[in-house]
Amino acid sequence: MERAAFIALIRQALRDVPPPFNEHLRKIDIVVKRRPSATDLHEADLAPGESMYGFYRGIPLTERDGGYQMVAPDVIHIYQEPLEEDFPDERELVKEIRTTVLHELAHFFGIDDDRLEELGLG
Repeated sequence: MERAAFIALIRQALRDVPPPFNEHLRKIDIVVKRRPSATDLHEADLAPGESMYGFYRGIPLTERDGGYQMVAPDVIHIYQEPLEEDFPDERELVKEIRTTVLHELAHFFGIDDDRLEELGLG
């Protein structure tokens, strides 16, 4: 898939974020990368070669206090190649991109992996 089309699918997933959550999206950068780096995999406690579709780096909103000022925005990385490799069917790929974006945004909002599993976004 062309990078521009992939990015358009991410933007579509972001448009689905309801108020009041969407008001916080300006506080986070979303970056598309080809693949996770060795550092990304290490920070996520994954072995080289394991699939990783996205990664949130930052301090969740629920953990911020009054001293949280003048910092760079949090970042979500979305990894295009692993998603395309694991979901060759375009409909499945679109669905998984949306799931990945929402999963990583949930971490930004302070939702942990156990709760995401309960919500079907694990």
